[in-house]
Amino acid sequence: MDLDVLNMFVIAGGTLAIPILAFVASFLLWPSALIRIYYWYWRRTLGMQVRYVTYDDYQFCYSYRGRPGYRPSILMLHGFSAHKDMWLSIVKFLPKNLHLICVDMPGHEGTTRSALDDYSISGQAKRIHQFVECIKLNRRPFHLVGTSMGGNVAGVYAAQYPEDICSLTLICPAGLPSATDSKFIKQLRELQESERIDRIPLIPSTPEEMADMLKLCSYVRFKVPQQILQGLVDVRIPHNDFYRKLFLEIVDEKSRHSLHENMSKIKAPTQVIWGKQDQVLDVSGASVLASAIPDCHVYILENCGHSVVVERPRKTANLILEFLALLHSMDNNKKQA
Repeated sequence: MDLDVLNMFVIAGGTLAIPILAFVASFLLWPSALIRIYYWYWRRTLGMQVRYVTYDDYQFCYSYRGRPGYRPSILMLHGFSAHKDMWLSIVKFLPKNLHLICVDMPGHEGTTRSALDDYSISGQAKRIHQFVECIKLNRRPFHLVGTSMGGNVAGVYAAQYPEDICSLTLICPAGLPSATDSKFIKQLRELQESERIDRIPLIPSTPEEMADMLKLCSYVRFKVPQQILQGLVDVRIPHNDFYRKLFLEIVDEKSRHSLHENMSKIKAPTQVIWGKQDQVLDVSGASVLASAIPDCHVYILENCGHSVVVERPRKTANLILEFLALLHSMDNNKKQA
């Protein structure tokens, strides 16, 4: 073989080997870095741009796609210990011409974390209202989506700032009393009785605890490699002290049933989506909301747990779009009547 040709193959092979070796090294040695790169790549692929906005000395971090149009903008509030990128699985199935905003909740990811801040559900709703005012999202009523803790905040927001929103989607929201204790609530009671409340199932500190949390939150059993579990834990561990403080705040008497205390004030058309096999927050909460909110549309997803956004992203996106289309059609009918 000609020496120049041989050299070309060696160079080409070396060029290809570098990214492959970098990937393998990241997977084995720095899985947390690989997870961050994964979210960065997914945001770019879906056209989501990250921005920061400041209210006084408080910084909000958010991602967005599209511009305000004839259809309502959509603001998405994530759950406890998550971040704005958890919505990417749903964003994938939403039209690119929809104006979408995914914000990091108070104290999470790129949004300011302060020991002096009020992390009660009411306090978080006030912060989200400040964010809405900062980006002037309430120039026109928008559609608000929240899941779990974010669903609790979204419901309280809809009750306290009714002029801001035109409609509401609550996905397995927290903040409701339940006649039936979920598996998670039973675990919490056992931990309280044994005075081991520091070992909260939603705040893992080892790969094994992370695997247990994924099983608790999902009906679908995802096969997650040990290295990825380690990466997920590594990303969270620096924030676990904050997560414990936040958790104790939102299960405190002041916040525990915030949605229940405010649901009768919700006047916007409301959609409730819940996984039938939710082991974190019992699905009976859906009927509690349906009995209190006049225009409430309930969808119970079979073979689905608490992580509806991850387990059934296409179905969830379609349900939101169908709900918005229904409301648009009803508005048109009223105008023609």
